[in-house]
Amino acid sequence: MGRKVVLVGCGNMGYAMLKGWLAAGKLAAGDVTVVEPNEGLRARAATHGVTVAADARELDVAADLVVFAVKPQVIRDVVPAYRDLEGATYLSVAAGTGVATFENLLGREAAVMRCMPNTPAAIGKGMMVVFANRNVRPEAKAFVEELLAASGAVATVADEALMDAVTAVSGSGPAYVFHFIECLAAAGEKAGLPADTARLLAMQTVYGAACLAKESGEEPGTLREQVTSPGGTTAAALGVLMGEERLVELVSAAVEAAKRRSVELGK
Repeated sequence: MGRKVVLVGCGNMGYAMLKGWLAAGKLAAGDVTVVEPNEGLRARAATHGVTVAADARELDVAADLVVFAVKPQVIRDVVPAYRDLEGATYLSVAAGTGVATFENLLGREAAVMRCMPNTPAAIGKGMMVVFANRNVRPEAKAFVEELLAASGAVATVADEALMDAVTAVSGSGPAYVFHFIECLAAAGEKAGLPADTARLLAMQTVYGAACLAKESGEEPGTLREQVTSPGGTTAAALGVLMGEERLVELVSAAVEAAKRRSVELGK
């Protein structure tokens, strides 16, 4: 397939994706047209050499891929303008908006993909999970996954219903980690550390542990066991966190609440 991309919406997520594509060499600036009604955001995108337009009526290009990076509440107003782009594949990063909505707006034969990214995608460390409808060709799937890889890791699900669980784990997950950092820093301060030192220790510890978990090739449970000496300080702390499966139950309840809310928002 061709590599002409129309990016609809260039706010925080759209702009992060654009920068990632260009910086990684996934696309040339001449391959991208950004449609963004906000003049300031449009001007920001233009500094990267891409073509910009205020709305779909200004488009004068053939599109192989149309990426909707707009808020869910404007989907029904924005999407229909792109219905007649022959042969295009459509990718949405709008949270909570199912493929059926796009099929209703674009036609039942439209090739539609849905992606749930998370905020670390803004620095190329994101988690992108993709679902594709029956109309998406294999080469289009490969192209989309190549582009998304510029923003982090990419996974696919074959059942769209799983996107609610994806939202609860990786979509909302950064907020859980941020709160854990807050809690760990606060506990360090309560234990006597200066506030800035406690904050640095908490952030760097979470960052380093996550990097080690990803890069070591070991299971997280194995890494936990390696750092836990019988009768030591870590064992004492884990006795609190793991006793009666406290943390397991708390995290499971949090994920279930987020999943349930995702289902409600998608109705």
